[in-house]
Order: sequence, then C-alpha cells, then structure tokens
Amino acid sequence: MTIALDPSDTSSTVPAPAAPQSPTGERPDASGEFWVQQPEPQTQAAPEAETPATPADTAPEPGPVPEAREAAELGAEDDPADPADLAPAADLDPVVVRDALDFGVYARTGGWTFALKVARSVRPGGQPAEGTAATKVSAKAFARLAGCSPERVMRYYKAWDMAADDGLVPQFEVLVPGEEIELPDADVWLSYYTSRNSAASVRGQAISAAAEAEGIRPTKALEVAENPTALRAAILADPGTAEAARGALLDRMREDPALQTEMARAIARTDDLKKAVASEAKAADRIGYVRQIVENGQIKTPAGQTVEAPAELRAEAERHLSLLDELDDSEEAGEWAGEAYDAVKGLVAKAVEEDPALRVQERRTKFYNSLQKATKVFEELTLDEVMEEDIYEADMLQRLEALQEAIGTCISALRKATTTP
Repeated sequence: MTIALDPSDTSSTVPAPAAPQSPTGERPDASGEFWVQQPEPQTQAAPEAETPATPADTAPEPGPVPEAREAAELGAEDDPADPADLAPAADLDPVVVRDALDFGVYARTGGWTFALKVARSVRPGGQPAEGTAATKVSAKAFARLAGCSPERVMRYYKAWDMAADDGLVPQFEVLVPGEEIELPDADVWLSYYTSRNSAASVRGQAISAAAEAEGIRPTKALEVAENPTALRAAILADPGTAEAARGALLDRMREDPALQTEMARAIARTDDLKKAVASEAKAADRIGYVRQIVENGQIKTPAGQTVEAPAELRAEAERHLSLLDELDDSEEAGEWAGEAYDAVKGLVAKAVEEDPALRVQERRTKFYNSLQKATKVFEELTLDEVMEEDIYEADMLQRLEALQEAIGTCISALRKATTTP
C-alpha cells in the first residue's frame, strides 16, 4: 500500500484521507481507498547568520503559467499562479470538479446534452411501450420530474427528431435510458431548436422563413417580433436600427398595398412629414427633368413642345446629373436639384429664343393652350343656376362685358394678322 510521508516527522506514516469517487466514473483500487504519496523532505542549506532570510527571500518565484495571459484578458481577479490552477482533479472538491466537467460538456455540445436526456428517456403518448421504450416515460411525466412544462420537453424532442431525420443523431427507437453517445457541436443546435411557441404558428413560420432567407437565426427574429416595444426603443435610440427599419418598411410596402395606404395616410396627417414629402417630390421631379434630357436627348419647352436638345444643353445636363449621382444618401439633394433644374431651364429658354422657327411655334402653342383653358372655363359656367338662384351681382356683368371687349379686340387682331401680307 502506498503511504503518505509527513516531511516534518519521518518516524511515522499517516494514511491520506480517502478520495471520493472520480467524476469520470473510475473506481478506487481493491483497498477501497485512494492514497497519495508526499514527496521526500529535502535538506535545505542554513542561511548565513548575518543575513537572515525571510520567507519571501527563500520562496521560489512562480514559473510562467500558460493561462496567465488569458486570465488577464478576461479580467480575472484570481492570481493566475494559484497552485490550485494546476492541481490534479483528485485534490479538488468533487462538487467543483463535477460542475467543471458538466460545464465542459455543455460548452462543447450545448442543448444537445439535454436533448439526449429527453431522446433516451421520453416516449410521447400514443407510442407503444415495448422494446427499448418499455422503461421510457411520457413527456408529461418527464416534465413533472424535471419541474418544467411538457411543451418545453417536446421542443427538445422535436429538435432531436429533426436532427435524426437529417442523420445527425440516432433515432429515438435505438436509444435506451442512460445511454451516452457522441453529440454534435453546440453551434448546430440552434439550427434545429426553437425556443418559442410562436414559431409553430403561421406567423412564426413566415418570420422564421424570412430570417433564414436573410441568413440569421429564426430565434432572433422571433424574439424581436414578440417584443415590439423593444424594437421601438431600438429604432428611437439608434440611427442604424432606424435605417434598417426604414429599408425593411420600403421593401414590405412594395408588396403590401394596405401598408402603402396606411403609411400615406399617416404622412398626410402629419404636417412636417407632408412638407418633407412635397419637398422631396419636387426635387425628384427636377432631377427627372434633367435625367430625361441626358438619356433621351430631348427637351420639353415651357409651352409643352418636345424637341431635340442642342449639344451645349445636353452636355450641361450631363454635368449636373453626374454631380447629383455622386451625392451620398445622407446628403440633401434638394438644393443641388434646384440648381441643376434652373441651369437647364435657362438653357432651354435660350435655345428657344435663338431658333426663329422654334420661337414662333412656341408662342403659337402657348397662345393656343391659353385659349383652350379660357374656353373650357367659360363652358363650365352654368347660366341656369344664375337664373334659378339669386346669385347675381353687378360686378359679374361688368367682368363679362370686359371679357367680351377683350375677346373682340383679340378677334380683330387675329383678323388683321391674317390679311396683312
């Protein structure tokens, strides 16, 4: 039998306390006890009388510990050179050792550790209790023993079932209570396990599918969907989250007419937003005017004619458009759009004035457009209402008489123009 030697007393031997059962399942030897052997005492040289040594002087400096840097990086307060860091498991508290082993298993396998316990011990209702399932219990009984809900047990059961269908783990039928197998990595667990009941609903399935399409875990998207208040807080506090929400809303509105209507109604009812939309719409129209000249090579005159754009005008439009396209999303385009529009409109007016034929046609078109508008307005006057209702006022007749005189003058001028060579 191995004995322990006390360095302070070599005349007797004292057996070391029996070590508890190893957490790995090892059993003690035939004597039923573990014994440790202390090192032989070493003779130390006596210090010189004139320079008595202190314990700090004689204590050896600790050697480099591999974990020291990692402990410092993690902010550990314990001394990395603590002898317990390198002590064998047999010399430590078995409860601590067991916790460390359990932690290591879970760190490597994650939820698979608990899923295995469910898979090898649970037999959902309706399955025959025969063969390897004879000693298994229902999910309800297992949950009662575990102190949790049957729904939670079944979520682990379903996760294992899906992984078994993919060939990642064994099927339930071949597992027996207490059986240990090699488990997949912890990172794979989240691909099969859904911790939320909402994932089973139609809404939850849609959210999960969208999350997978975006390359994120469904559990993250489901968590956000179940806590709109948290989402609102993040949008209000963080510009990045607000930008992501804006992009998502725009993508959603393209396929959701109802959401389009709700958003338009909300904007129309908010004065500041309504003004901002009007300003952006005006800027977009001006940019579109410049872009149309560059892409189609045509200009639209003030009277509404569409003609070929002169080379000088088109080059100027291209210069302004390149400046607009270089703007970042965060920059305001309104001022730049206004400058480009005014510059191009000035060149359009100049081009019209420098072309005699175009100038005549422009004025003819403008006059004809005004005549059409005046004719339409006069035709919409309902004289029946004047006769039936007492709405007549003296200035109405005066305005009509002035209009009649103006029309007569206009007719005379046009007749004179047609007879003049």
